[in-house]
Amino acid sequence: MKRIIVPIDFSEHSEYALETAASIAKKYNSEVYVLHMLQLSNAIITASANSLNEEAVFYLKLAEQKMETFLDRPYLKGVNVIPVVKHFMVFKEINELVKAHDADLIVMGSHGASGAKEVLLGSNAEKVVRYADIPVLIVKHNPILVEFNTVVFASDFTDESVESYIKAKMIFEKLEANVRLVYVNTPNTDFKSSIEIDRLISRFLKKIEGNLDKFKEVTVVSDYSIEEGILNFANKVDADLIAITTHGRKGLAHFFEGSISEDVANHSTLPVMTFKL
Repeated sequence: MKRIIVPIDFSEHSEYALETAASIAKKYNSEVYVLHMLQLSNAIITASANSLNEEAVFYLKLAEQKMETFLDRPYLKGVNVIPVVKHFMVFKEINELVKAHDADLIVMGSHGASGAKEVLLGSNAEKVVRYADIPVLIVKHNPILVEFNTVVFASDFTDESVESYIKAKMIFEKLEANVRLVYVNTPNTDFKSSIEIDRLISRFLKKIEGNLDKFKEVTVVSDYSIEEGILNFANKVDADLIAITTHGRKGLAHFFEGSISEDVANHSTLPVMTFKL
């Protein structure tokens, strides 16, 4: 993991993300790109012929000053930090920075979202999860100790999830984490019999490990929803982190079908790491 991107808005949750990223960077010897999105309107940016107008320059200088103060943290000592201020308008543009610097992980703070706010707006972290092409780690609280000893990785164990799990496995091995695989069976159209689940898990493990040695380490839980099953199991095993794959649904598909990964990220009090299918 060579490069980590941390989107910030100078809030306390941004600082939680930055401290978490710094801890991970020290283990991986990674560079940390700290990104602030000005989100200036096109009218402001293009007001002058070929350059930013005075208002845009003002916001840019203000952001740079805030960035300098924000990055004055003792936990950043020894970490290679690169401040970045961009005129990004929407969160999908973060992928531009990801591609430009070949980044491996996005770390972002979030207070979550619920109720009408969740339906109409969602959280900023949710938007990043939806659009990011690389893993996203979302943190909700001050990381007193950034040690991911026990990680719950929730999967549907389909062939589509194999590549995501391989990426996750590499990260968690480096972090020396104990990964607990879990499958959630629900009483709806996705319900499967025990034999069907066993076959699904067996096929998955053979593709990943080449054998079934870890079959007994996979936990199957039953709950009213996949989200509840994941959160309840993570609480039961005293997990430090939840990892989950995401389809990154957008537009009408997202509105009507939703996203389990985004729901978990919004409602979990634990850090959540998402992996794009």
